[in-house]
Amino acid sequence: MGDFNRSVIFDAIRRAPEGCSRVELVEITGLSTQTVSNIARRLLDDDFIVEAGKTSAAGLGKPRTILRLNPVGLYAGGVHIDPAVMTFVLLDLTGQVVAHARHRTPKASDPEHVMSRIRDHVERLVVDSGIAREKIVGLGLAAPGPIDQERGTIVDPPNLHGWHRVPLRDALEDATGLPVLVDKDVTAAAVAETWAGGASGTGSFVFLYLGTGIGAGLALGDELMRGVSGNAGEIGHIVADPDGPPCACGQRGCIAVTITPQAMVEEAERLGVLRAAPHESAPEIDVQFARLCASADAGNAVARGILDLAADRTARAVAVITNLLDVDRVVFGGPFWARLEARYLERVPPRLAEYSATIALRELEVVGTGVGDDVAAVGAASLVLERTFAPTANRLLLQG
Repeated sequence: MGDFNRSVIFDAIRRAPEGCSRVELVEITGLSTQTVSNIARRLLDDDFIVEAGKTSAAGLGKPRTILRLNPVGLYAGGVHIDPAVMTFVLLDLTGQVVAHARHRTPKASDPEHVMSRIRDHVERLVVDSGIAREKIVGLGLAAPGPIDQERGTIVDPPNLHGWHRVPLRDALEDATGLPVLVDKDVTAAAVAETWAGGASGTGSFVFLYLGTGIGAGLALGDELMRGVSGNAGEIGHIVADPDGPPCACGQRGCIAVTITPQAMVEEAERLGVLRAAPHESAPEIDVQFARLCASADAGNAVARGILDLAADRTARAVAVITNLLDVDRVVFGGPFWARLEARYLERVPPRLAEYSATIALRELEVVGTGVGDDVAAVGAASLVLERTFAPTANRLLLQG
């Protein structure tokens, strides 16, 4: 219980950007004054929090000491493996990026080569940051699923060919000397939102991740939902358009064949908006998708129609998830989000409202990520902070 209570106190301070006093912590957590005082002292001794001046208000008695997170108390590293690009970050204890690098994914179908480059880039990032290695509590790695969390392996992800049960965790722990956590990129993105996204990462939300593939990260009551095997959020075969193209699963109009960047590119080529070009790899899809979006922005009516239809299909698919889970909001993000943001934020909310089972009770909020383009890499590092400090139900159960 002591470890869980420490996490509760830490989390309460983390969620108060201006800091809070010991008296406020008692009110927020329901813990006793003595427990709060003892835990605050231990967090101060460990340099995880600092005393940040005093505050007073009329009728509140003597001034109260404000406690805040100590940004330099601890750091976490994060790596996002995407079929097209690898992103590396170091976060401080408040979730702010203090070091960043991005590199093309070399020979994405060769896991050994990719892992060797990851090791080199992590080492360079740490050295260039000037952060003492002992201050880095661990390294998080976000990758396309499915993943085997128990073994720390990636299991045949559709967009990383040749990655059959690749032992990422063990290989990178041996290479870097740091503890390593492996999770799905969509889950990592949702974790990033809870740690660094601000208001959009509170309560219950669905994080719709728009990458080479599309997935969902799920948070209910400020806690991430990972599923029995750690692979919750595989939404590719939710039907987004019953009249859409056939899918390999036997249905028509699944997310996987209607609203992924590749699906939009194929539609644009079929309608003559784009010249046919190779798009078997993620970088090739990225190039063609950029051309499609540029054409739409330049006023091409057919290109705009393709993106508008994708937005409408997205709303229909997302409604299936939000009606099932009854969340506070939908958060969009991922490497392709910036190109779609303006159009999706205009078209998705009213259409989502049409399909909402609770529209008579409340409006469902739809927002873009508060973290930015590197949400999966930030999320990878946030995984380490979450494992270290978050007051999850799993942490409480482990105390028994």
